[in-house]
Amino acid sequence: MYVAFEGIDTAGKSTQIALLKDKMPDALLTREPGGTPLGEKIRAILLESGGASARSEALLFLADRAEHTERVIRPNLQKTILSDRSFLSGIAYAHVHEKLPVDVLLQLNRFATDNLLPDRIVLLKIDESTLRSRLDQKSHDAIERRGIDYMMAVQRCMEELLDLLGIDHIVVDAAEPPSAIAETIYNYLKEGLTNA
Repeated sequence: MYVAFEGIDTAGKSTQIALLKDKMPDALLTREPGGTPLGEKIRAILLESGGASARSEALLFLADRAEHTERVIRPNLQKTILSDRSFLSGIAYAHVHEKLPVDVLLQLNRFATDNLLPDRIVLLKIDESTLRSRLDQKSHDAIERRGIDYMMAVQRCMEELLDLLGIDHIVVDAAEPPSAIAETIYNYLKEGLTNA
């Protein structure tokens, strides 16, 4: 089962994946951008420099996604895969940043993944005040420097995409205690494994 964890920056995706690893020790953990040697180089370009044009940025994310799908996701479909981000982030961030049409972005992402999309998506939804508080406690990468309004618009886009695409998903309040969130997600994923 291929599970993607989605949400804007500071929503707690990495924390939840780490907590679930304790309950699902055989799961494969990965991330986008990154997850492969090429992906880590692309990640550094995207998050540290922030100098790419909007369309170049979208294409770099797509290159990472194509490599990640071919080298990590597809060869391990017999396992439980917990991925920090997926195509959903790619579409939402690019749509809000560049105003590219969602149907074009979806087509590009289907090409990059050869139509391999997650079986289930966990969306960690964060409210604006919690987002502000969490951002105040850390240094910001190139994406986070675009501001609160940008990030909240990305989150709204993610929710709209989930409704549009019909992929099995759960939306979880990211302000809840991490242990409670992990239990909710684990029960959701157990159900998926039972029905697989």
